[in-house]
Amino acid sequence: MWELVNNSTLDQNSVYKYIMMCEYFSETCVVAKEEGKVVGFITGFIPPEKQDVVFVWQVGVDSSQRGKGVASQLLKELFNRDACKDVRFLEATVTPSNEASKKLFKGFARKNNTKCDITELFTKDLFPSDEHEEEHRFRIGPIDK
Repeated sequence: MWELVNNSTLDQNSVYKYIMMCEYFSETCVVAKEEGKVVGFITGFIPPEKQDVVFVWQVGVDSSQRGKGVASQLLKELFNRDACKDVRFLEATVTPSNEASKKLFKGFARKNNTKCDITELFTKDLFPSDEHEEEHRFRIGPIDK
C-alpha cells in the first residue's frame, strides 16, 4: 500500500499507518492484487460513536489499473463485508482538486440510488503546509442493502 501511495499523488502516510490499519482495521480495509502485486486498496474504519458509518480514509489504485473500475469494486467489496452489515452511510474527505475521488464517491451514491452530501470539514489553515487544500466531507447514504 505504502509503495503504491509513494508512487502517486495521494497524501503519503507513514509505513506504520498502513501496517496499523491492516492489523487493527482489517475488516474495513480492502486490497486488490494482480499477480501478487497490490494494485488497489481502501483503508477505512467504523467510528466507535457511529456504528452505521464506514469512514474511507484513503483509496489508492495503481496507475496501470486506473479507469478499470478497481476503486468501485473495492467499495462494493467493503460494503458487502460482515463488518459493514449495519453500515448505512459512507463518509470520506476529499480535496476540491481530487476529481477522481469526487467521481468515485458520486458514482457510488448514484449506483446505490442515494444522495451524496458535500460539506466543508477541514479548512486549509488546519494543515501545517500551505500546499494542502481544504478537505470536504462526502456523506453518502442512506444505503439500503
